Order: sequence, then structure tokens, then C-alpha cells
Amino acid sequence: MEVKKELTSIDAKNEAQKLVFAPLFFQAIVTLRQTGILELIGKNRKGIPINEIANKSGISDYGVRVLLEAASSANVVEFINDESVVLTKTGYILNTDLMTEVNLNFVNDVCYSGAKYLTESIRSGKPAGLKTLGNWNTLYEGLSILPEKERKSWFDFDHYYSDDAFPAALKIVFKENPKYIFDVGGNTGKWAFACCGYDKNVKIKILDLPVQLSVCKKNAEEKQLLSRIDFHPINLLDTSQSIPHGADAIWMSQFLDCFSEKEILTILINARNAVSSGTFIYIMEPFIDNQRFEAARHCLVATSLYFTIIANGNSKMYSTSVMKKLVNEAGLKVVEIFPLIGDSYQTILKCAKA
Repeated sequence: MEVKKELTSIDAKNEAQKLVFAPLFFQAIVTLRQTGILELIGKNRKGIPINEIANKSGISDYGVRVLLEAASSANVVEFINDESVVLTKTGYILNTDLMTEVNLNFVNDVCYSGAKYLTESIRSGKPAGLKTLGNWNTLYEGLSILPEKERKSWFDFDHYYSDDAFPAALKIVFKENPKYIFDVGGNTGKWAFACCGYDKNVKIKILDLPVQLSVCKKNAEEKQLLSRIDFHPINLLDTSQSIPHGADAIWMSQFLDCFSEKEILTILINARNAVSSGTFIYIMEPFIDNQRFEAARHCLVATSLYFTIIANGNSKMYSTSVMKKLVNEAGLKVVEIFPLIGDSYQTILKCAKA
């Protein structure tokens, strides 16, 4: 592990101030995007006068200057002179990069208002910030009925980190030629639809909360796949509800990170009891200890805070070692590991009965 260079007291104080004022600078960047100012500057790569920004954006000279001074301090824009600005490399990323856009919208629309309830969430073990979105015990109970803006930002975030992995994941799962796949925590049905597109004979059972299954069923109907996809309502936190038998493969994509370690163990035991010796369980997760770039790890650490404040109050992004330990404790074994498949953030653990 690389030893970090120790900061001077002055540098450390500077870093501390960045953290203290970070929420205000974040909102300044959000406003620059929402007013079109960031895009406008991005179209003028040699720089653009402030008065032109004000005229084209409809924002006062005062408003533009306040935002740009904040953006300059955050290294998002650079002043060419007192009257003109240009985007920095960081500004260019904020203006054009899809990952950054998805993360920004998710934080602003889903997480930001509830973030101040982190202390209460930590102390109570419950998502105290969820009340800013709705009156549910966990976000998943209300996910399909969130307001359109918040719902879109949540699903864009969720799908961004999994969709790129699907082509490689399909090859891994269908190497065993499964005829009947259980998709546990099926979300909007994207994995089920991808399976149906990959193999014209496969059938899928989606297991999820009833409110989420209504969305899946509607999407399946639109794609004319109701003859190949069926639905099983289940609350996997209710230990009296069992995963049914009959699957050739059980698939869990970005699902187990939605639960505490104790809950994950219960779910894995439930899955073990549902499978025969020839059935594989596939766990796909963006493990926090298995990422190519620091930015990806940083995003996962932040996502754990979202789970604490908004989603459920007791889950997080896990490491490979923790998930393997839980798999073993459930009476399963990891028979193969597929790391960072398809140039994605995802790793697949292929598991079977021990």
C-alpha cells in the first residue's frame, strides 16, 4: 500500500475547509448545470465573457459571478481574466461524463435532502433521511411510486453500474445451459429481459416485493414476454417466506448489498434450501475492494452512506472477503470468481451447495 504524504498543518486546514463547505459548492455545481451555464462555457473552449453568459442564460451578472467564483474555487472553471472564464478538466468531466452526471443527479435528487439525518440514522440503525422521500420503512417499499424525477435518478444510478456487465454475465450464466432462472430482486426486469433475448427457450421467475413486481409485470407485458416470465411475490426479510424450488440457476444482481450481514446470511440460507446439488447461485456485486480506479471505490464508499441514510439504515457496499465468508456460513461454497467482468465494476461469485 502506498504511504500517503503527510500534509502540512496549513494544507490540512485547507482540506478541512473544503469538507466543511462541500455541500454549498455541490449545490453551486448543480445550479450551474440546471441553468445551462456549465454547458454554455463548455461550448466556448477558448473562453466566454461573463456578460455573455448572463445574457444567454438569463441569470443576473451578480448570480453568474457568485456561481463562477464558487466554481473557480472548486477548480471547475478558470478565470482567463476578470471578465472571462473557461472550463478546467474537472469542469469538462462535470459537463460531459455520464458516470458523473448519473452520480450527481442521484445525490441531488435522492440523497441530499436526507443527508443531514445521518447522525440519527447511525444511532438508530434506521434510514432517518427516508422521510424526505416518503413514509416507508425502507426505500424499496416505495421505489416504484417515487416522484418521477427521484425515481428516474435512482434507476439511472442503479442501472449504470450493472447494465454494462450484463453481456459478459449472460455468457457466464448460460455456460451451464439453464432452462429456468430465478431472478431474486428483479427490479424493473432488465436482467430477465436480457436473458430472454439471449436464449429463446429460457424461462424466468422474478422474485421481489409485490409493489416492485407490478412494475416488472407491466414491463414484461409491453415486451410480450409474459409467456416466458412469471412472478413470485416475496419479502425475503420475512423468514417464514421461502424461495421456491425448481430453479436451474438463481441470480442476485446488486441485491445483497441492500441488506445487513445478518440479513444476507438469512437470504443465502433461504437460497441454499431452495436449490439442488446441481444448481448454481450467482451473486453479482461491485465489491469495494475490487475496483480498478480510486474514483469507483470512492463512489462505493459514498453509496454505503446512502444505504445508511435513505435505503434501509443497515446495509452497505461489501468487500469480496465479507461476501465469501457469508456464503460459507450459509452452507454454500464459491466455486468460481469472475472479477470485473466486461470492463465493468462488477464481480460475479458462482456458488453451489457446500
